[in-house]
Amino acid sequence: MEDDVSFLDTKRVSSSVYHSTDDLEAFELEVQEVQPRKVLREQSLFFQDGDRTVDFVLAWDNRMPLANTEAAERKRAAFEEQLSQELQLETEEAEEGSALTFVKIHVPIDVLKKYAEILKLRMPMKEEGKIQSGSKRNLLLRTTKYISQKIPAFQEVHAKTHSLMDSVQSAVDKLLGYIYVDTANFPQKGHRFTAVYSRTKEYLFDTESVEFFTPAIRSRIVDFILDRTYYEDKSLDPNALGINRLITEGVYSAAYPLHDGDLKVPGSQRYLLYHEWASVKRCFRYQPLDYIKDYFGVKIGLYFAWLGFYTHMLLPASVVGLICFAYSWITLPHNKPTEDICNRNGNESIWMCPLCDHWCDYWDLRETCFHAQVTYLFDNPSTVFFAIFMSFWGAMFLELWKRYSAEITHRWDLTSFDINEEHPRPQYLMRVARFSKNRTRKNSITLEEEPYVPFWSLRLPATVFSFSVVLLLVLLALAAVLGVVLYRVSVLAAWHGLKAEVETSSVILITSVTAACINLCCIVIFNWFYMWLAERLTEMELLRTQTEFDDSLTLKIYLLQFVNYYASIFYIAFFKGKFVGRPGEYNRIFHYRQEECGPGGCLMELCIQLAIIMVGKQAVNTLLEMVYPLYYKWVNTIKVKTGISDSQKELKKPLQWCKDYKLVEWGPSSLFDEYLEMVLQYGFVTIFVAAFPLAPFFALLNNILEMRLDAQKLLQFYRRPVTQRLSVITNAFIIAFTTDFIPRLVYKYVVSENGTLEGYLDFSLATFNVTDFEDGSRPLMLGSEHVEVCRYPDFRMAHNDTNRYAKTDLYWHILAARFAFVVVFENVVALVMILVRWCIPDVPRVLRAQIRREAYLTNEMIIAKEAQRARGDKPSPSRSARSTNSLPEGSRSRISSNGPVAV
Repeated sequence: MEDDVSFLDTKRVSSSVYHSTDDLEAFELEVQEVQPRKVLREQSLFFQDGDRTVDFVLAWDNRMPLANTEAAERKRAAFEEQLSQELQLETEEAEEGSALTFVKIHVPIDVLKKYAEILKLRMPMKEEGKIQSGSKRNLLLRTTKYISQKIPAFQEVHAKTHSLMDSVQSAVDKLLGYIYVDTANFPQKGHRFTAVYSRTKEYLFDTESVEFFTPAIRSRIVDFILDRTYYEDKSLDPNALGINRLITEGVYSAAYPLHDGDLKVPGSQRYLLYHEWASVKRCFRYQPLDYIKDYFGVKIGLYFAWLGFYTHMLLPASVVGLICFAYSWITLPHNKPTEDICNRNGNESIWMCPLCDHWCDYWDLRETCFHAQVTYLFDNPSTVFFAIFMSFWGAMFLELWKRYSAEITHRWDLTSFDINEEHPRPQYLMRVARFSKNRTRKNSITLEEEPYVPFWSLRLPATVFSFSVVLLLVLLALAAVLGVVLYRVSVLAAWHGLKAEVETSSVILITSVTAACINLCCIVIFNWFYMWLAERLTEMELLRTQTEFDDSLTLKIYLLQFVNYYASIFYIAFFKGKFVGRPGEYNRIFHYRQEECGPGGCLMELCIQLAIIMVGKQAVNTLLEMVYPLYYKWVNTIKVKTGISDSQKELKKPLQWCKDYKLVEWGPSSLFDEYLEMVLQYGFVTIFVAAFPLAPFFALLNNILEMRLDAQKLLQFYRRPVTQRLSVITNAFIIAFTTDFIPRLVYKYVVSENGTLEGYLDFSLATFNVTDFEDGSRPLMLGSEHVEVCRYPDFRMAHNDTNRYAKTDLYWHILAARFAFVVVFENVVALVMILVRWCIPDVPRVLRAQIRREAYLTNEMIIAKEAQRARGDKPSPSRSARSTNSLPEGSRSRISSNGPVAV
């Protein structure tokens, strides 16, 4: 039973009270039955004294060769000795048969105050009054109430109406209860006055509050200290800095803050978030953003706030897209050009010119019936309406997000952040110490001496080299697109050359699908390489702060990913089939013909490319996001099972630091991948939505699951993260130059005598005399010797005309109409966007007034406290100030006002 005794609170249980071992065992069993969760939780989240919390954990594995060397032991001892000058440490020594050693870290209150001031954290103040949020006044409601009170005849009407409104309101509240955050589990948190913490003004702050220094703040301060503590003499090795380097060298295996409990045991914030937020069954409920921010930090909280807002805004876009798609299905049987292709009168055939040189034969246009029907689903009058709607939607999304982010920024106190106040990155300090010795200059904001990086000799060459490599990778992505183009050309030529019993529309469909799948595979492979290389290139640029580093990394990766994902789509939309020439006079590249679009244009291929890349990318990313942490958790679990002693295995429940060691580390760039995935998806939804109206619907389905799966992933598979501080015109061109909308419009209102599309098919196809083929490109006449004239999609003079094969006047009229449509479309949308921005200010009027009110009340509180101190009526010291955090006998910890931290 000695192992079980270690689970008990040593301050409340003493074996001297019991006169026999049996009595003691009986008491232990009773405690384990009555309060098993509480006892285990205290042992897992506290030091052995039961009072001091475990704010961070360091772990190392004796089985690792790099951890057992004499140098590793010396570095560990020196590092922990330096840490113990400010932090309190307690080691869970490796027992016989155990390979894992854990070092628990606790931050004393004096150190918390010191670094809260260094980091300029905004902390809650003592409040003597409540913040009154602005209330919206309903003029109609007040007027109705006044009339009903003053005019007796309205009182009876008011009573009946009031009863009906109560019933409606009750039904609405019940319905909204399934959507809004469950206040029983997540009570609404009020907004508190905050100010930048200062120890000289400590009387202004509510240091007596239990939540003054939250676990998130504690872990952030410990992480700051760990990253900037030297483990060797700085003069001997300027790179001997920080826990990350020690982990890289194998001295330690991991460093992480603890989750606050188990996923299967109620009573912890982690359990509550997992079952009431991360569950897919709760996918229709709003997110408890304040609780997410408190547990994971501001960066992750903002990600889920943005993802929730974006998903919410996709609802109207998805509904309108589905309505437009349904309209396409309903009107498909009545589309005259499609009917002309599929149901040609009698046995009359329209023979199209060969799709490749020499080996391809003439083919009947009737073979593309299915292709024409699918193309109409995405190329019809509703496409224009939906493109215009999505342009307005994009403008509304940006303006409403500005308002929402202003509210979030105010509620979470994210204002007044200056990048110049941000501390240098540890990696920057190490590299600067090596490249620019004895070069320092004073920071204009903090007035502290900092290492200085020469611009011309170091930073500029590194930046030029970095972006030169990025340009090379962009060319590599374009080369991959060229490879896919060659694949399509080769497959089409092979199909037609073999004369397989397959219709032309099926050949085009199979080729487009397989080419898009190959392109998706290339994209996924390039993504891994781009991410790895971009981080190393950015590290070379010697960027001082994490914000500057993230900005530069974002620029590189988004540029690479933009070309990687969108290059093939831009090619199909704006280049494919636009410069091929005509039969008998093709524009060739390296003696090869260019790709051609089908009779209805390239919109169907564009739609297939969009659908496969967008949906496929989301499916692959979701699969990898779940498989990757599962695999690494399994590997870590094996390490833990083989690394703990037999006595530890006998425990009914592993300690929290052991359970968290099994989880996967949440890296500094992990959230970046999540943001990038959503930003690229937003590009698919807005830039190319005219070619794929179902894009918002698929994005909505993905995001509903993505939101909850990301939450499950963070809570179940990853260690607790350290908190950190934190297209319109394209659619017009797609409609004008990729679809047949403009040519059909010109034919209907200019050419057609009866104002219909009857005869449009013949109008859109030019004729070519087969005797005019170039030498070497003439087909082998494999089965169509009777063909004298073939057709091809273009607006040119007939073969028997004086100016044969020249561009017709209608071609230039249609081209002018295309450009006119782009100009009108872009200007109309721009005017609406200006109107939207004018009607929807970035910061709501009520919020602006509330911010001013809070600033005024904060100043009044400071003035009142200062006046109180001036009168000599000093406030009583806080509980935290009176607490000395006395240490147990024999503890390795000691507190000093100064520590070996590189700030």
